[in-house]
Amino acid sequence: MATSPQSPHLNVTLFLGAVTGLLLIAGKSLGGLTGIQIAFLLAIVLNAIIYWFSETILFKLLEAEPIISDDEPLLHGTVAYLAEKADIPMPKIYRINHKFPNAFATGRNPENAAIVVTTGLLKALQKDELAGVMAHELAHIIHRDTQLATLAAGMGSAVSALANMAQVVVYLGARTPHTQPNWLGKIILNTLAPALALLIQLSLSRTREYVADAKAAELCGNPMWLVNALYKLERAKEHHELTAVEQHPATASLFAINPLHNRQWSMLFATHPPVQERINRLEILA
Repeated sequence: MATSPQSPHLNVTLFLGAVTGLLLIAGKSLGGLTGIQIAFLLAIVLNAIIYWFSETILFKLLEAEPIISDDEPLLHGTVAYLAEKADIPMPKIYRINHKFPNAFATGRNPENAAIVVTTGLLKALQKDELAGVMAHELAHIIHRDTQLATLAAGMGSAVSALANMAQVVVYLGARTPHTQPNWLGKIILNTLAPALALLIQLSLSRTREYVADAKAAELCGNPMWLVNALYKLERAKEHHELTAVEQHPATASLFAINPLHNRQWSMLFATHPPVQERINRLEILA
C-alpha cells in the first residue's frame, strides 16, 4: 500500500472515530440521551485501551507466546536477515501452538512490531518458503499496515464481546416487571458485529496484500518462494481450524491467508483477496 507518513495515522483516527459513531448510535437506540452519554464514555475508554493494548489483547486471545532465538534459530535468523535488508528493526517473534500453518504481523510502528507464527507453519514450510512468508509479514510492517490491522482486530473482538454482554442486559431488562422489550436495541445489537465487520473491510484494503506480496518478492529475490508457501497454506486450511480465530473472527484480517472456515464470518470479514489471484500476480513477477 503506497502511503504517506501521515496516512496511517489518519486511517487510525478515521477508524476510531467511526467506531465511536457506531457505539453512539447503539447507545441512543438503547437508552436515548443517557445511552449516548454512556456510549461516549465507553468509546473513550475503549479507544484508549485498544490503541495501547490491542496487541496484548490479541496475544491473549490467540494464546501467543514469545520465542527465544535458541528455540527457533532458523526462524530468527531468517527474520533478522530480512529485517536488516529492509532496514527496519528486528521485530519480536511469537508462536501459537497450532497445526494450521499461518502467520501475521502486529504493532503500532516498525519499532514496536511483532511477527506471530504457528507451530504448523514452522513444520510445513521449507527454508525458502518460510522466508517468503516472513518477508510478506515484514512488508506489512514496512508499509505500516499493522497499526490499523491490529487496532481493527482488537476493536472488533472487544465490540463483539460488548455486544454479547449488552444483549444479555437487554434480555434481562425485558423480563423485568413493567419493562417493555427494547426491540430496536436488540436489532442494533444484532447488527453491531456485521456493521463493524463492514467497517473493517472498508478500512483494510485488499490491495495491501498484493502490495505486501510484491514487496516480499523483492526482499527475497524470488517470487516463487512465497508462491509455494501460499499453495501449502491454502491446502492446509482444508484440514485445520484455528478455534480462537473462529471465536474472534475480527482477528482473521491479520493472517497471511484468511483462516476462517465459518462461511458467514468469512464473508463478513473478507479482507483478503483470493489466494489464487495472489499467486497469479506473483507468478507474473517471476
